[in-house]
Amino acid sequence: MTDPTGLRAIFFDIDDTMFSTTPFVQRARERAIQAMVERGLDLPVEKVLEELQAVVEEFGSNDTRHYDRLLKRLPKKATAGSNPDLLVTAGVIAYHETKWRELRIRDEARALLEDLRQTDLKLGVISAGLARKQMEKILRLGLDSYISPHLILITDQVGVAKSNPKLYRMAARRAQVRPAQAMHVGDHPLRDIESAKRAGMKAVWHHGAGKYASLAPSRKPDHEIDSLEELRPILAEVYGVLK
Repeated sequence: MTDPTGLRAIFFDIDDTMFSTTPFVQRARERAIQAMVERGLDLPVEKVLEELQAVVEEFGSNDTRHYDRLLKRLPKKATAGSNPDLLVTAGVIAYHETKWRELRIRDEARALLEDLRQTDLKLGVISAGLARKQMEKILRLGLDSYISPHLILITDQVGVAKSNPKLYRMAARRAQVRPAQAMHVGDHPLRDIESAKRAGMKAVWHHGAGKYASLAPSRKPDHEIDSLEELRPILAEVYGVLK
């Protein structure tokens, strides 16, 4: 049953909320660079990773030419005698193989979703990024088994950024609930928490990998958690869900 205080919908962020994106990406990039080194890139893995991180910061995580840009920035002697396209392709393959092996939803997240699916709550996703890239994560993580397709809001697809409360009000309208009857769970204190609160939603700050520890929302979140398992007693005790 939905809880007596009116909670009727829960939206989840994907990255560093439903799974540990930050450590996963680091491992995938390390294996990509290692594959490039094994095929002729003549530099220590650590040094190449440092330059790759700079590329990602400058061009954004959704840029599709990270490795091409990386090779152009390295000393020419590092790629002498090798084939740049071979190196880039080796890196891409290693990255995707890591994704196929390790992109898994957290156990506590799956258990929580399994139980929430038995309630009357509407479940959705609010996530920043490219539509196809985020949809791939949804499918690989198996989130599509728990959420409603029309309650998937990806910033690239809907044309509204997470910094805009309009995105969260749009999510509530799709779920046919008032913002006050909806909850958003995410790890970014500004884009997830502050924006959701400005829209009138309940907001749960998932500290995740802790990479935003230096930031704080101007509006206090309704709840703070370190794992999704900690959301279970909150839903039970505060909202009457999953008793």
